Amino acid sequence: MEYKERYQEWLSNPYFDADTKAELEGIREDDNEIKERFYMDLEFGTAGLRGIIGAGTNRMNIYTVRKATQGLANYIIKNGSADKGVAIAFDSRRMSPEFAEEAALCLAANGIKAYVFESLRPTPELSFAVRKLSCIAGINITASHNPPEYNGYKVYWADGAQITPPHDKGIMDEVKAVEDYTTMKTMSKDAAKEAGLYESIGAAIDDAYIAELKKQVKHQDAIDAAAKDLKIVYTPLHGTGNIPARRILKELGFENVYVVKEQELPDGEFPTVSYPNPEAEEAFELGLKLAKEIDADIVLATDPDADRLGVRVKDKNGEYHTLTGNMSGCLLADYEIGEKKEIDGGLPADGKFIKTIVTTNMADAIAKYYGVDLIECLTGFKFIGQQILGFETSGKGEYLFGFEESYGCLIGTHARDKDAIVATMALCEAAAFYKTKDMTLWDAMIAMYDRYGYYKDDIQSITLKGIEGLAKIQEILETLRKNPPTEIAGYKVLKARDYKADTIKDMETGEVTGTGLPSSNVLYYDLTDDAWVCVRPSGTEPKVKFYYGVKGTSMEDADAKSAAMGKEVLAMIDKMM
Repeated sequence: MEYKERYQEWLSNPYFDADTKAELEGIREDDNEIKERFYMDLEFGTAGLRGIIGAGTNRMNIYTVRKATQGLANYIIKNGSADKGVAIAFDSRRMSPEFAEEAALCLAANGIKAYVFESLRPTPELSFAVRKLSCIAGINITASHNPPEYNGYKVYWADGAQITPPHDKGIMDEVKAVEDYTTMKTMSKDAAKEAGLYESIGAAIDDAYIAELKKQVKHQDAIDAAAKDLKIVYTPLHGTGNIPARRILKELGFENVYVVKEQELPDGEFPTVSYPNPEAEEAFELGLKLAKEIDADIVLATDPDADRLGVRVKDKNGEYHTLTGNMSGCLLADYEIGEKKEIDGGLPADGKFIKTIVTTNMADAIAKYYGVDLIECLTGFKFIGQQILGFETSGKGEYLFGFEESYGCLIGTHARDKDAIVATMALCEAAAFYKTKDMTLWDAMIAMYDRYGYYKDDIQSITLKGIEGLAKIQEILETLRKNPPTEIAGYKVLKARDYKADTIKDMETGEVTGTGLPSSNVLYYDLTDDAWVCVRPSGTEPKVKFYYGVKGTSMEDADAKSAAMGKEVLAMIDKMM
């Protein structure tokens, strides 16, 4: 069906509500807008749905949410698991409660019980709830750190991780097979409750989740000794982190937690930032202002669904430094693994440290130092979750720590997704621990650089929107695939990895081996001197990303090498545009 036919169908079919039709009437004269909204179905990919809120098949609305849920319900029923139920959470975005309700009522109409959080909750708590309630799946309504006009729909499986093979393909196929919107099931909330197919959840899950977090504390003694002298500024960036982050800090004994008032309350418009991303400088403007006023030691920001944590730390001269996701991940990895070794008198023989392929090579150096296995997996925390499941089912391997460069890590195995609440707790604990040794977190970071090497990692990305943009992203990848570089920024390419073709080519010998990882449209270049470059399209935004890392002999040297690499990468991109 052509986009114009689809548009007319939505306008004329009595199945679609009056508000939807009124919105579509408003774009009648804008052919390009009609095309953007109807040229395709909003794609249900491995990360679920993510798109602009609005009427149309290529937008986030109650009908596309119902379609996704009907596909999920069909898959669960075929899997023979309709009796196990699905946990549903949502964040502070526009339409999040409405989409959560829509998903719950579609599941109920299919005979599958929905456990719906009574109000907004962070992503890691949803991941926890799936396993706590022995659900077959979970749904989280969130678009993470995207701008306010977006929302999303993430699907989790019984292990608490986002869907991975074979379930991702199975669910995607079922969603695709739902073509007629009028066949999708729904029912009233009262009828769903009466049938025992809709249950509100909240405080009991909160308490159980917080109890799990407390089990991860390594040094309550350090918190007791130093917390009263530690000042923490925290912002939830108008999202879900406010209540759980403050609760865990308070219950552990951190008394001086200052919340950024302007960003405290949930607000889907995210009025204080252009988009609520803790990676962005603007996310910290208000937090740093408050930090300077009260002389805070650390400034923390969680994104709207509280799975990612941004960090600023103060040095002894009163200057605030940004910790990238790679830096805070390594800081926490070194603290968690190092203190586990101290406390337990050694580390498990099968201890595992997990990172994604675009994460810093400093992780490799930490693993080597502690004598633990480093496992590399594809980008996306679900693949770290998949590894944890593998340890549990095989009885081989003990999870120590896992993180990715995009500000996400997991301490413990209570959740199977990034957890910014446990990361907030652990960073504050580490700050208290180092304070007892007269060190700041920045001192601890410098000590790590001195021990492991001055690793610096960065990213360049280009946004290419719409139909043409998508084609251009694919073209860039194919160009590099056909003509892999032999040198980048003066570094020789040692190996060229192509995760789509499942090949690792030794550039000197020509020998080709397999990657050992699932197929993914990603290219990776191992370079001399522990440097690297990786190219991949974003799974959640219309972007192509160029990740890279270098190792220097000092911070200045690493900065200079990284800047030169960034320049070269941009020149590579320009050539292909």
